[in-house]
Amino acid sequence: MKLFLVCSVCAALLAPLTGFASPAPDPPRRPVHTYSIVARDAETGELGVAVQSHWFSVGTGVTWAEAGVGAVATQSFTEISYGPLGLELMRAGKTAPQALAALVSVDGNADVRQVAMVDRHGNVAVHTGAKCIAAAGHVEGKGFSTQANLMEKATVWDAMAVAFEAAQGDLAERLLIALEAAQAEGGDIRGRQSAALLVVPGTSEGTPWRERAVDLRVDDHESPLSELRRLLGVHRTYERMNLGDEAFAAGDIDRALGEYAAAAAMSPDNVEVRYWQAITLVGAGRVEEALPIFAEVFREEPRWRVLTPRLPASGLLPDDSELMLRILGEAAPLERKP
Repeated sequence: MKLFLVCSVCAALLAPLTGFASPAPDPPRRPVHTYSIVARDAETGELGVAVQSHWFSVGTGVTWAEAGVGAVATQSFTEISYGPLGLELMRAGKTAPQALAALVSVDGNADVRQVAMVDRHGNVAVHTGAKCIAAAGHVEGKGFSTQANLMEKATVWDAMAVAFEAAQGDLAERLLIALEAAQAEGGDIRGRQSAALLVVPGTSEGTPWRERAVDLRVDDHESPLSELRRLLGVHRTYERMNLGDEAFAAGDIDRALGEYAAAAAMSPDNVEVRYWQAITLVGAGRVEEALPIFAEVFREEPRWRVLTPRLPASGLLPDDSELMLRILGEAAPLERKP
């Protein structure tokens, strides 16, 4: 079975790739020159990959990861198949070095590729082709690899490695800090345009549609890392909201309210977070605490006031007309019809 898998992978890579050194009329794929990091968190087992580039939607082709399997960054003159095929080989039991070596060995254009992999055990492999545009290079560390090409300086990948190893926080935070260090070192000589951050659990429960701890992309932005950091903050807010929802569904109202309060503190300008916090307070019988929150939300965004009378039919508020009038401020407006 494994031999068949390897043969299938090799056959796929032996097919025409991007047209380099080929007489075919199709033009070669343009280079996605960039800097990236792949890593495994030794404490949690989480696997992740992060990237920034002066290229539109870099996360579309560069970043690959699967829970309990590994993570891949494929860049330079990008051959996207290194991502899914690398994961397939690691899923079948190959280490990251074995998977990368197998794929590079059958790639006729390996000298223009830059690819890095990390597997679920923390084994790391990276390849920087001899014809990647300078400055190009990589650093292998314990459970991680940093790599870059077409950089302003040949110090970018070292700066990323130092920053990652010194960083505090979860894997997503440490990956982002590594990217920020690369940009501070000069980054892509062409500038910046897009970024992506992908983190998956270290083990799989067989539900891959649920197994992306962080999956964020900035496809086109004048400061993609700043935007990525903002999005990571929003992501963490909604993580707390989701934990609140889970606690509420389990009947643990105090924990649910704690999670909602934490989410509201993280994003005080987010009207929706405060709205659902108030809804939960009503469900817990703490109406007096909820009323001021409702008043603030309705004042800032009247649409939430229009939505509220619809919730009893879905079981999200008690079917109590007097309570509804109190929530709405004693006089419920007529709902506009389309």
